[in-house]
Amino acid sequence: MVSLRIAVIALLAATGDAFSPSPRGIYSTTAARSSLSMSSGEYDFDVAIIGCGVGGHGAALHSRAQNLKTAVFAGGDVGGTCVNRGCVPSKALLAASGRVREMKDAAHLESLGIQVDGEVKYDRQGIADHAKNLANRVKGNLEASLVGLGVDVVEGRGVLTGNPHEIKDEVTGKVYTAKDIILAPGSIPFVPPGIEVDEKTVYTSDGALELQFVPEWVAIVGSGYIGLEFSDVYTALGSEVTFIEAMDTIMPTFDKEIAKQAERLLIRDRPIDYRTGVFAAEVTPGIPGEKPVTIKMIDAKTKEHVETIEVDAAMIATGRVPNTKDMGLEEMGVETSRGFVAVNEKMEVLTKHEDGEVVPNLYCIGDANGKMMLAHAASAQGISAIENIVGREHKVDHEAIPAACFTHPEIAMVGPTEEQCIERAEKEGWALGKSQGNFRANSKALAEGEGVGIAKVLFNKDTGKVVAVHIIGIHAADLIQECANAVAAGTTVQELSMMVHTHPTLSEVIDEAFKGAVGMSSH
Repeated sequence: MVSLRIAVIALLAATGDAFSPSPRGIYSTTAARSSLSMSSGEYDFDVAIIGCGVGGHGAALHSRAQNLKTAVFAGGDVGGTCVNRGCVPSKALLAASGRVREMKDAAHLESLGIQVDGEVKYDRQGIADHAKNLANRVKGNLEASLVGLGVDVVEGRGVLTGNPHEIKDEVTGKVYTAKDIILAPGSIPFVPPGIEVDEKTVYTSDGALELQFVPEWVAIVGSGYIGLEFSDVYTALGSEVTFIEAMDTIMPTFDKEIAKQAERLLIRDRPIDYRTGVFAAEVTPGIPGEKPVTIKMIDAKTKEHVETIEVDAAMIATGRVPNTKDMGLEEMGVETSRGFVAVNEKMEVLTKHEDGEVVPNLYCIGDANGKMMLAHAASAQGISAIENIVGREHKVDHEAIPAACFTHPEIAMVGPTEEQCIERAEKEGWALGKSQGNFRANSKALAEGEGVGIAKVLFNKDTGKVVAVHIIGIHAADLIQECANAVAAGTTVQELSMMVHTHPTLSEVIDEAFKGAVGMSSH
């Protein structure tokens, strides 16, 4: 634990110079704690952060890098959704189930010269424990980094009192003051009306991550990131899956070309079927091994009954809603829309979404503002809020923030879909270019026996700047970062086409697309 603190402090010391105009961003543990006296005394803290997910944690670290006296109201949930009930444990389930899928794929192994004798087995509880242990480990690391940098961690949930600069600890009732307050309460699963959740046979992602049992047949309501990832887990472990999607197409939020490929690679070749254009109007829990879950579906347009099915379990993956209820926003004169808090580009809270006024010294980051409901986006917003607090104006470029779906193979993207790019180009009067790289032509992908998938680069022909990139294929989530950096930096395809990529690596799939954009060929 001590070595972890030293490493974190050293890292922030190195990055502190980049953001701080003075050497005060360099700390030792002792220096970090002694610098708590920086606050003028008018307030208990320079910055108080309500919520300790990835966004709140990122804001706290950057606040301390600016030598600001900082408090985090953790609400007993250090790490938030991402660490405890989201990104982190789900990746553990995907990693373990992915190994099972690989070891059961005899044809793939045989093509590599490998044979597995006997049945491939797994321990359900062992896989569940792997996810839980990873979450606890990462949570401990986050707590250690906060303590090591001298952040005051208040265990209770923080709420606004209605008075400027005040936060109340709901557990103790104690009121604290801070010059600036950052709201980072995160989000919770959205459960549509008519669906009864018991977190045993009918569950949200919270219950699914516990992997209490592996159902023979599971219905997943919603076919977005969360639903797709869990379909990957369940089918690898032997389940049959039925998607229930309200929109007319499966995976409606994805780029259409990528969604078409994903349907072939992630759905069609697996024990998965789907219903589209229907609502799960009524979902009634069952009893594992005794009584099935009943799902009544109605047409999304006519609302007429379409079908009723009985399954072993149902996962509700219909999105998330802000966790902003009862946190004192109304008392501060802030109107929310479906729980979302309106903010401007500097993350300052507005009184309402339409023509709202800035609420002084109050910021909101992460899922609660609805700009981009991703953990790393929340962290970026937290850092941006601190930059604005210390007087260095900063705005997050959300179109340069990548996203990924960690299925096998993975899907990743940055920027708008091709359909959105076409609309934008027509509206703004510029020509859209498109270039593609293929995994089937990549030596490293073929060596892995994973030559499926594409990387699609969309760019402005007039300026050469990359507008969006969409990838489906092995390690797409890692490959997208180079593309996101290009979007953020405004790098042109002409410049990118001349950058050297290591051979043989998967990055050459991206290189092929960049070179193709300017009429070059990749070897």
